Amino acid sequence: MEPVSNALVYIVDDDAGVREALAWLLRSRRLLSESFDSAEAFEVMLQARSAQRQPCCLLLDVRMPGMSGLALFDLLLARGELPGMPVIFLTGHADVPTAVDAVKRGAFDFYEKPFSDNALVDRIEKALARSAAHLEQLRERSSLEERLHDLTERERDVMDLVVAGLPNKLIADQLDISVRTVEVHRSRVFDKMQVKSAVELANLLRKGP
Repeated sequence: MEPVSNALVYIVDDDAGVREALAWLLRSRRLLSESFDSAEAFEVMLQARSAQRQPCCLLLDVRMPGMSGLALFDLLLARGELPGMPVIFLTGHADVPTAVDAVKRGAFDFYEKPFSDNALVDRIEKALARSAAHLEQLRERSSLEERLHDLTERERDVMDLVVAGLPNKLIADQLDISVRTVEVHRSRVFDKMQVKSAVELANLLRKGP
């Protein structure tokens, strides 16, 4: 798998030795990381972050003093953070049923301590790929919204009928405008939506804003 560029792995674990070992492992695979000794510290960082701008994933210990990893996971799940920040739980044997339940509710995976370094990093890379794909979808959606917002009301009317498959003559009759005016609006719609055909336009709109 090709490494995801500009990706970041968050490590949240109260054990300094675990944090250091994971950070070293990630550096050995050319992955950047940031470590936090508590769920509270990680939450403070998230609150200060204006928006997610890079692919990321979270390595999260289940049991920690104060806010547990599971409580943090529930918070992230409720806020809709998980699509862009997949969570991989790091668990002790006694926490495996809890981790399995979290996976059923949306966690990306879990690994029982001690874990296989290579297997863990492989899953981290897949989690980062999922995060990158989610961010790309958000960027495409935002771009589509901007292009749609730039259309005039008449251009939207013409676009809807073009996508419905109507020829210019029927569009002109339905909107009570000339065929030439339809052609002008159609051309402007294609330019603003950055497409070259009605099929391409329909496929673009099918993705939804």
